[in-house]
Amino acid sequence: MAQVHDAPLATPLADRHQALGARIVEFGGWLMPLQYAGIIEEHRAVRSRAGLFDLSHMGELFVEGSEAAAALGYALTTEPAGLKVGRAQYSMICFPDGGILDDLIVYRLGEERFMVVANASNATAVSDALAARLAGRHVVLDDRSLATALVAIQGPLAAAILAPLTDMALSDMPYYGIAEGNVARVPALIARTGYTGEDGFEVIVDVAAAGRVWDALLEVGQPMGAVPVGLGARDTLRLEAGMPLYGNELGPDTTPFEARLGRVVKLAKDGDFVGRAALEKASAEGPRKLLVGLVVRGRGIARHGYDVFVGDRPIGVVTSGTQSPTLGQPIAMAYVTPSEAEPGTIVAVGIRDQRVPAEVVPMPFYQRPAQTTDARA
Repeated sequence: MAQVHDAPLATPLADRHQALGARIVEFGGWLMPLQYAGIIEEHRAVRSRAGLFDLSHMGELFVEGSEAAAALGYALTTEPAGLKVGRAQYSMICFPDGGILDDLIVYRLGEERFMVVANASNATAVSDALAARLAGRHVVLDDRSLATALVAIQGPLAAAILAPLTDMALSDMPYYGIAEGNVARVPALIARTGYTGEDGFEVIVDVAAAGRVWDALLEVGQPMGAVPVGLGARDTLRLEAGMPLYGNELGPDTTPFEARLGRVVKLAKDGDFVGRAALEKASAEGPRKLLVGLVVRGRGIARHGYDVFVGDRPIGVVTSGTQSPTLGQPIAMAYVTPSEAEPGTIVAVGIRDQRVPAEVVPMPFYQRPAQTTDARA
């Protein structure tokens, strides 16, 4: 069973964040940088150049053994057995009733070896659920969440910044690919994944090597305009890219179909998996609510928890919202009744004491030029 910590944890890069003047907040049980120079400045750096992120709060769970693929197929909604070595897939782990316990990325590191990356706030719950669901099979679950660090470089210049520091041929790595190599002369797992809507890489190393990797990426990246980026800009970036956040768009009271992520539920795969019966029923009956994108057409920003209306009739709630630094207008995600989910539908958001008009629009709000199809979007 994973350890439970009452006091917030510090990442191995905490001293560097303080030296850079970061504003530190508690998030998912960790003390994390919210921003350095400012959210808008950091956001725009990632869109135009590159940003460096400390994501060491995420959970890294390794599953190895002759039944690893089949066991994960039972535990998760996707079919990890279909992954080629060196590739990754976006996945979910659901409760028996079909609600979402967490959204994950599953990487196949070898024929019998996988890594599952979980959200920080759910890492313990995912570890415990996997331990229970893998029990009795020829697999070993190794929760290395506290032994590993994750540093991400994201943006149009990410590959140019990482390339001189690694022995990997980054141009040969596909989106949602992963390989073992070296970064800044230390062993690392390098994945072409991210949560920003830009090209980028996530580098996973032992905690003792985190500072070396961070310093090296910053040293190479700063002359190119790369900046350290906190959770604030990470949130505005993922919102523009239409990527869901657990606790906002995803949770126990939501099915993958309602989040428009039914593609990660492989009902056609062989064998049972946790939540299968409930998800088959949900698929057949149709969603009770649907996740939509909103562009606010009046004054004000739609924030998490604000009600959505058609006339005087409440039809849903905003899950995430911000003023988009890239688009220059207020955007939001919301759950609404399916009859109001069609793009072009005009609704209203309760902002303070007013009903402000908003339009239902397709997501993502932003897509980078020549973007490869995003496995999260």
